Amino acid sequence: MSLQSPITRDPPTKEQRDAANPDQSVWVAASAGSGKTQVLIDRVIRLLLEGADPQAILCLTFTKAAAAEMSSRLFNRLGEWIALDDDALDQTLTVLGVKDATSKRPLARKLFAKALETPGGLKIQTIHAFCERLLQLFPVEAGLAPGF
Repeated sequence: MSLQSPITRDPPTKEQRDAANPDQSVWVAASAGSGKTQVLIDRVIRLLLEGADPQAILCLTFTKAAAAEMSSRLFNRLGEWIALDDDALDQTLTVLGVKDATSKRPLARKLFAKALETPGGLKIQTIHAFCERLLQLFPVEAGLAPGF
């Protein structure tokens, strides 16, 4: 059974769509509730649609709650795409800012499984967890005893 229309959500503003464009380097600074998490999710999705390897993407947040929220929203969105009919998925990709949505449709439908099957999963974690992992991987270089 396929859905006839995309899941309803506010479409991104021009500024949000520009910030999600993987062809640009951006710095996003905005108040709470302004859509930063959505922009980051859109950017990750656009990177994946451009062929980026999921294990080459690292998303860092300040809190475990934010990392869990980002991961949940990302996987929910990719999961929704599997059930959308072709027109609805094309519309969703176009609103996201994807050029030539029709050619990206087959990849878009596979992203959920691709992200799930990524060894180690998509890396969405706190800054603290990332730094801890670096120290575990390179303890000698950091002046720590291995296995600290």
